[in-house]
Amino acid sequence: MKTVLSPPRRVLLGALFLTLVPLAQPVGAHDFKAGSVVVDHPYAAPTPAGARSGAVYFRMLTNEGRQPDRLLSARSPVAERIEIHESTMEGDVMRMRALPALELAPGAAVPLRHGGRHHLMLMALKQPLRDGDRFPVTLVFERGGSTEVMVDVHPVRAARTPAGGAAHH
Repeated sequence: MKTVLSPPRRVLLGALFLTLVPLAQPVGAHDFKAGSVVVDHPYAAPTPAGARSGAVYFRMLTNEGRQPDRLLSARSPVAERIEIHESTMEGDVMRMRALPALELAPGAAVPLRHGGRHHLMLMALKQPLRDGDRFPVTLVFERGGSTEVMVDVHPVRAARTPAGGAAHH
């Protein structure tokens, strides 16, 4: 039996389709949004068995808004707690310290890459992170609220930057 939709129903279905299409995430995309903040490609490196800590990185954390925002905290079922960390060189020694928040000025794009200045530190891991795993992390922003991102676990490898130099990924 063939189903025929009346013209008003076709218009309604077409309008519904056009409304929902922009909300769909493209296949293969790995971006998430919290208010005006875009989280680009959350990832983590595999950890050895028995490791008590790990790290979450983002290709970029971008504030597309006109107001400043701040990453206040993060949580995940894979760790007892998550800290926002900043790494700095003091002489020949790399030092890490926990930050109370990560500032995101309007229009700012902040990389949280392996080997970079900022990352999220997974403290008291409940299990090893294995290549191919995915796990959720909830990010809490001052203005953008909370959003859950899915973190892909894969080996960290060198990536090319747009300027042609090498960057850690």
